[in-house]
Amino acid sequence: MTKGRVGGLGVRSPVFQGILPITASRVPADVMAGITLAALAIPEVMGYTKIAGTPVLTGLYTLLLPMTLFALFGSSRHLVVGADSATAAILAAGITGMAASGSDEWLALAEVLALLSAGFLIAARIIRLGFLADFLSRTVLVGFLSGIGVQVALGEISGILGLPGGGHGPHEIMNDLRQIDQTNFYALTVSAAVFVIIVGSKRISREIPGALIAVTAAIAASWAFRLEAYGVRTLGAVPGGLPVIGFPDVHWDKGLILKLLPTAFAMFVVMLAQSSATSRAYAARYNERISENVDLLGLGLANVGAALSGTFVVNGSPTKTQMVDSAGGRSQLAQVTASAVVLLVLLFMTGPLAGMPTAVLSTVVFLIGVELIDVKGMRKIWVQRPSEFWVALITAIVVVIVGVEQGILLAMVLSLIEHVRRSYRSKNAVLAADEAGGWKALPVITPKQIRPGLLVYRFAHTMYYANAEQLSREVVELAQRTEPPLVWFCIDASAVADIDFSAAATLREIYDILKGLGIRLVLAEVVDLVRDELDRYELTDLIGKDAFYETISEVVHAYDSEAAGRTAGGFPGS
Repeated sequence: MTKGRVGGLGVRSPVFQGILPITASRVPADVMAGITLAALAIPEVMGYTKIAGTPVLTGLYTLLLPMTLFALFGSSRHLVVGADSATAAILAAGITGMAASGSDEWLALAEVLALLSAGFLIAARIIRLGFLADFLSRTVLVGFLSGIGVQVALGEISGILGLPGGGHGPHEIMNDLRQIDQTNFYALTVSAAVFVIIVGSKRISREIPGALIAVTAAIAASWAFRLEAYGVRTLGAVPGGLPVIGFPDVHWDKGLILKLLPTAFAMFVVMLAQSSATSRAYAARYNERISENVDLLGLGLANVGAALSGTFVVNGSPTKTQMVDSAGGRSQLAQVTASAVVLLVLLFMTGPLAGMPTAVLSTVVFLIGVELIDVKGMRKIWVQRPSEFWVALITAIVVVIVGVEQGILLAMVLSLIEHVRRSYRSKNAVLAADEAGGWKALPVITPKQIRPGLLVYRFAHTMYYANAEQLSREVVELAQRTEPPLVWFCIDASAVADIDFSAAATLREIYDILKGLGIRLVLAEVVDLVRDELDRYELTDLIGKDAFYETISEVVHAYDSEAAGRTAGGFPGS
């Protein structure tokens, strides 16, 4: 739940998290960004219908009800939801053979898949699976978006050159190279003009909607000069009309659901990974906070809207999100505006779109892809953390060559391996008194005692099987080589949040070793949860309830008191 301000009044609402607070000075930029998004996304989503095998009009429907629902119920201020190439391809592969592509039955099955995907998303929200996005580090996000950028940019080369194209990924590039002699120079000229308008307007001012100007000018030029006569491909006739709201027209039975569930689950995984990665990347860019669980609900409701309004599954789109960002949009007000524009287009303006050269769209999307390639970010990672650079690079390469979902899943695995490799070995310390009367941390290789015979060892990590050997080795080495000989060995457990079975067994061994050396083991600053675990492992009774202290100062005071008795008796430490 967020708090925003509208007209000077505080507003609390479970919706509008991506819109509120509304800043009056930003409204014109958001509205213009929404208009630009509509102008660029309308022809793009029509292209996705070819992948999904659904009628052209269904592409426009993905920008109507689904986009509005996410804008109202999602938490991200930037993520744009709409048709997506990855989920469209999974959809088509999943229902191939169950109906004829483009038929009413095919579209109905696509709607059912959107509904099932929504079910997975809403269930994930209920059981709070949004935490899975925590495994996407900033390094992974940089690599992910850069890979998407390369993939998108390379995929538009055939459109820019007016080539027949074909294939996907590396095969598409090979096809482009084989077809290079078929370049349509009229299409290339259109692409070059669009490139100059967009790049030139940004050089003058980023507030100028260069993409919108280029699209409008290209449509006008196409009609005026009859570019189709010169082999320049255009979108062609686009029918109008609003969607009919209703459930998919299929025969609902258990067999149908079981057939479609694996495909729906595959799309759910892609949506969870891609949407979370994109929303997190832009939240990080603008230092904002998001809730992945709220976004799951928003995305789920968007897919419910898609199913009920006669279209196919929608997903968080990196390219559309970048379209809005490039145009200056900073809230979901831009997406609401885009939906309103699509509504007007469906009612009154589908005719002019027929003359848009496809080369225009290819150039616009190519430039968006280039902007997604974060060369500066990759260079920074290389300089500051070379090992993580390879995680980012591998992520980008896998996204380009294999696919988005595979790249994200591999990136999660690589991030975890890199994290475990660096973090399982705790950076422990030995505490010593400082000049101000407090404590300072020294490296373990500097075994300085707080008092003669008292050493305080801070274990700076959760104790678990992977670092249990390090714990045992460091404690035993400190106990054996510290001079003067130790009387008490204190483990500062302030940073220990959990102790697993293996670590508990190691603590028992440590106690026995220290006892054999004539050294008393005590613990300080043990949190309640860990204390309960020590009770359960029967370590409290073994070590002794009187061996637990609230603070290091209490340990020192207790030791000093005992040392006074030892001094009177002539023990070491006098």
